[in-house]
Amino acid sequence: MNDHQYITLREKPELKTAAAEWFHEKWGVPAEAYLACMNDYLAGDTEYGWYLCMDGDRIIAGLGVIENDFHDRKDLAPNVCAVFTEEEFRGRGIAGKLLNLAVEDQRSKGITPVYLVTDHVGFYERYGWEFLCMVQGEDETEMTRMYIHR
Repeated sequence: MNDHQYITLREKPELKTAAAEWFHEKWGVPAEAYLACMNDYLAGDTEYGWYLCMDGDRIIAGLGVIENDFHDRKDLAPNVCAVFTEEEFRGRGIAGKLLNLAVEDQRSKGITPVYLVTDHVGFYERYGWEFLCMVQGEDETEMTRMYIHR
């Protein structure tokens, strides 16, 4: 068995800086952008949260919920973003548990449906997501798949 712990950033706000850096390393978005969203969440200015899977003191997976994940369909909000699991921990259902945690947390606050953009086909469907439509990403030439979790 593992000792993986699934948490919201509100449960361990002291991880904010480390989490912002971790997401920055994975996606290349400035850490300051993640910190701004995390600060809004921690201050209670939004219920769009941040979710982490910890292996001891190490972040091994995470995702966030934000207003818009850099696409043209501003009406499809909020969006799950920055879904990532460290390679050596993939294939164990960790991302699925984080997705379910985020969806249920948002639903408990009256926020439903939730959306996400991805190029993956077949992964998110396993966790109750449905293909909705194609959207145009900012600074992207190709359209991207938009999914919904109702």
